[in-house]
Amino acid sequence: MPIRVCVAGVTGWTGSAVAEAVDAAADLELVAGVSRSDPSSYSTVAEALDAAEADVLVDYTSAAVVKENVLAALERRVAVVVGSSGLSAADYEEVDARAREQEVGVIAAGNFSITAALLLRFAAEAARHVGSWEVIDYASLGKPDAPSGTARELAERLDAVGSPAVAVPVEETLGAREARGAAVGTTQVHSLRLPSFSVSTEIVFAGEDERLSIRQDAGSSPAPYVAGTLLAIRAVPQRVGVTRGLDQLL
Repeated sequence: MPIRVCVAGVTGWTGSAVAEAVDAAADLELVAGVSRSDPSSYSTVAEALDAAEADVLVDYTSAAVVKENVLAALERRVAVVVGSSGLSAADYEEVDARAREQEVGVIAAGNFSITAALLLRFAAEAARHVGSWEVIDYASLGKPDAPSGTARELAERLDAVGSPAVAVPVEETLGAREARGAAVGTTQVHSLRLPSFSVSTEIVFAGEDERLSIRQDAGSSPAPYVAGTLLAIRAVPQRVGVTRGLDQLL
């Protein structure tokens, strides 16, 4: 029996490509779409899941509504694949607790591309050997949330490895303290919002008289995210609680 999928953000840049791929897959079935701009789609996740039986909700909406959507799905014991940014570590703790109560799974990634998953894995390994690092988060001029989900996920993953060494604590900065970026966990993240970027994430490691930079750049199409999202859709029905990072499925 195919996995029944509802896509929230079905008319969006990534959501539309994911919906098309789900519809084309023999082992998946697109049963509903959610879009506030398309009158032929449901307007809310709750409405869609009450009307159509789904096994998995895929969320490619926005930071403003993603938490509400995830909790609505969990309330109905529907597993979730989260491709939207905007959820904090505290949000994920709340979602994980609720998912375990409902005995369903949630797979979330700041970026569902394979190269972004490898960035997380390689950075975590580098952090075990190099003592200092900071993250630079690039995105388009109109992206409203900062940092991006990829950069936030990277910083939180590094917290599980350790904390970067610092000589001058940020709170002791002379001048404009904000120039040192935002602390996500113990990692400083600098978010740039400029034309011509989609999403790029760079982490710079530094030791005594040497540096290592690891960077992932997204292109101009949603194609890199589709295969990773389908992988998560197929994996999430067998999981309970939150799994963060596509690299956990590789």
